[in-house]
Amino acid sequence: MTAPDIAIEAEGLTKSFDGKKVVDNLSLRVQRGRIHGFLGPNGSGKTTTIRMLCGLLTPDSGRGSCLGYDIRTQQDQIKRKVGYMTQRFSLYSDLTVRENLEFIARIYDLETPERAATEAIRRLDLESHAEQLAGELSGGWKQRLALGACILPNPALLLLDEPTAGVDPKARRDFWDEIHHLASQGLTVLVSTHYMDEAERCHEIAYIAEGRLLAQGLIAEIVAKSGLSTYVVTGPGLDELADRLKTTAGVDMVAPFGAALHVAGRDAARLAEIARDLGKDAPQAWVPDAATLEDVFIDLMSHLERGPDVGRA
Repeated sequence: MTAPDIAIEAEGLTKSFDGKKVVDNLSLRVQRGRIHGFLGPNGSGKTTTIRMLCGLLTPDSGRGSCLGYDIRTQQDQIKRKVGYMTQRFSLYSDLTVRENLEFIARIYDLETPERAATEAIRRLDLESHAEQLAGELSGGWKQRLALGACILPNPALLLLDEPTAGVDPKARRDFWDEIHHLASQGLTVLVSTHYMDEAERCHEIAYIAEGRLLAQGLIAEIVAKSGLSTYVVTGPGLDELADRLKTTAGVDMVAPFGAALHVAGRDAARLAEIARDLGKDAPQAWVPDAATLEDVFIDLMSHLERGPDVGRA
């Protein structure tokens, strides 16, 4: 029995296509009324997981519930209570914004489709584009229209699959402002993304790679649990220094960030010794800094490449 404050609970979800395991023994829990970020590189299994959670795919093994409904046996009930926004724009390009929303309202058998469409247009500031063909909209406005279609039937849960891919920074910011507004009204949101700044706007996050869960929880907890100490290195010759550090014992992660290097390790004393030795009489400056979420994820990926059970947070 799922606890009443849990919107999604999955245990051991596994899914393969053509003999390739896309989701591998994945467990996930999402609290109601929160924004849960679902992160991972392209091809990590995010979309497949989301489709299993909303009843579009049946897992090969494992169990799960969504809004209290079994993801294997109660898929129809789940679909009626979930809004799912795909990566690709999936509305009708040859209909106007208003016509699309009215059509969606009729599909959901809403009592007054015209009023529902008008309210969605007003809520998402689509008035200036209401009579424009959807196919003529920019990426940001298409995104806003797709979100409007998702929330028309007043779902209890939104599943958003990389909704801001390919849109400009302002459109991304406006979209996230709306997501936070919806969550403040009690809506639960599971959103997949590979943008670190978007991850940091979530209440909690889960990170997967190669179909496996590597980290889950509050951002501060994930960073603290990683045990990473970090230095920011600036100055000339960073490429050569990075190559040297990648083979230096005690360095677990080296990554360029703009005009600087982030160098991290789990042995704080050893890393301090490396910083002292390499920084002495060198043209680079080594400054200790707090580990970032991106530091942790780069470190997780590097450990995953070395072995399946190394470096999980």
